[in-house]
Amino acid sequence: MAKLEKTLAVDFDALLGRIEQGILEGSISASLEGSSDFSEGDARCSVRVFERFSYAGGNRLSMSVTLFQSGAGPVHLSAITAGGSQALFFKINTWGEETFLDKLRELL
Repeated sequence: MAKLEKTLAVDFDALLGRIEQGILEGSISASLEGSSDFSEGDARCSVRVFERFSYAGGNRLSMSVTLFQSGAGPVHLSAITAGGSQALFFKINTWGEETFLDKLRELL
């Protein structure tokens, strides 16, 4: 597992669009596996789950991206990758997880 958390003073919808487009166009094997959007009062939250093949690890891995904003406040981003290990009882070869997060870092 690798994790990235940021607080950003950006437009929520523009950031979400940039992340979706950038991740999907950034890898031939990337796909959007699921999404969820909801709001309560002036707060909103969007969750996106992406998947791609990791050539370094020789397997598929996922990245979950959550955006949260309350009113006109900053956008809080949390991204977590998983699935980039080849071992049965402990994690090895997790390079793919960090590489997937690096693509998101580029987009930010």
